[in-house]
Amino acid sequence: MELDDQLRRYFGTDDLAAVTPAAMEAGVEKMLVDLGLEKDRARCFGLWTLLHMLGSAPDLDVAFKEPEDREAARNFMDMVDKAQVGIDAGSFR
Repeated sequence: MELDDQLRRYFGTDDLAAVTPAAMEAGVEKMLVDLGLEKDRARCFGLWTLLHMLGSAPDLDVAFKEPEDREAARNFMDMVDKAQVGIDAGSFR
């Protein structure tokens, strides 16, 4: 999954700043539907991570059947949190 491809698929552009609130809501809704239908674990994880970054990811027990996938998602969230702390502290300039 390429991020730019996913942004274009769900929001019609790879520039999130150009997405209207209505288009954002519609794109997130379509992503949630696709996440619920997705059978491929890797694609499911990719969709979930993008939803997480957009603040719209479902709970781990809803999104992932496998404990390994839930643990990978927890690790991802921890990494994002640590990176955000570094950005907030000004260490990523």
